[in-house]
Amino acid sequence: MRAVVLLLLVAVASARVYKRCDLARTLKTEGMDGYRGVSLANWLCLAHWESYFNTQATNHNTDGSTDYGIFQLNSKWWCNDGKTAGTVNACNINCAELLTDNIQTAITCAKRVVRDPNGIHAWEKWRIHCEDRNIRAYLDDCYL
Repeated sequence: MRAVVLLLLVAVASARVYKRCDLARTLKTEGMDGYRGVSLANWLCLAHWESYFNTQATNHNTDGSTDYGIFQLNSKWWCNDGKTAGTVNACNINCAELLTDNIQTAITCAKRVVRDPNGIHAWEKWRIHCEDRNIRAYLDDCYL
């Protein structure tokens, strides 16, 4: 239990709100541009609407699960928070790992999500705010 509390305290202490172009550069470096057909602009649009680029973002859902981190990965399906009943934990991670300024774990898990049949459609906010929209502006002035 102490280890979980310590991990949560470290996660909170190292949270970050990315600037759009800084996140774009990080995601591009990590191979997200074009990963499974998902453009960099789509990843930025997704992160904008899910977390406003905040690595510490959480959202508590009506089904008792919680969404974590910059991509709002859900505790029912993708990570284990020790509270959500029946978690699948398909990314095999503790949800607290998604709340740090090091987004490598979040990126790895997001790649896992888009390998599923739903792909990027797994994110409802992406479907509402990004799908079939002109999202090129997410890359404006980033000089990538």
